[in-house]
Amino acid sequence: MKNKALLTTALVLWPQLAAAQVAPTLEPLVPAAGTILDVSAEGRTTRVPDVATIRAGVVTQSVGAGAALADNAARMTRVVAALKRAGIAPRDIETAQVSLSPQYRYADNQPPVITGYQASNSVAVRFRAIARAGAILDALVAEGANQIDGPQLSIDKPDAALDEARADAVKRARARAEIYAAAAGMKVARLISIGEGGQNAGDNGPRPMVMMRVAADAATTPIVAGERDVTVTLNVRYLLTAG
Repeated sequence: MKNKALLTTALVLWPQLAAAQVAPTLEPLVPAAGTILDVSAEGRTTRVPDVATIRAGVVTQSVGAGAALADNAARMTRVVAALKRAGIAPRDIETAQVSLSPQYRYADNQPPVITGYQASNSVAVRFRAIARAGAILDALVAEGANQIDGPQLSIDKPDAALDEARADAVKRARARAEIYAAAAGMKVARLISIGEGGQNAGDNGPRPMVMMRVAADAATTPIVAGERDVTVTLNVRYLLTAG
């Protein structure tokens, strides 16, 4: 009798458990009455970049691999010391690349011959005072840097600017929806969904620049911040009803 009672209890509970595991129903994406309108809109605001990132390095050549590396290390030590003297924080100096490669001489119908070695070492440097970047670059060249790439200008803390762009995108999407609805003889009933399709926090990529050793009386290298567009793209869905 005890086993029979347990079996009866299990049979009673099983339908309840099965019912509890049924996934809840979702509201259809397309309402029963009305027309769906999908629009994309890009919101925009502007900021003046406050960070410049530049790669500065030393390229050296010598007959032997060890000599090329040693010469490179000595020059690069002076370059890093110059950055620290200029007030660049250690957290803003990061090794970007170290390489050593053979140099070849090629002749017809003969295997290539190693004639020497080239060593390179570069660091990525972030300047938080863009106005001082040009003078610091000139100091680096004076200390032995013979390869400089950049600058890449960016915004250090773009969150507030991105939020402004998001709000602008919502307004633009609504205005665009109103235009479509009016053209179709309808009106915007309500907002159904918003999805963020992408963003640009003001980083428009590097601007290549290569500098070699310059004369002591050369003018200071100018670095101008300009302005950057901060953008956010939204995909918005509206329900339209008869006007």
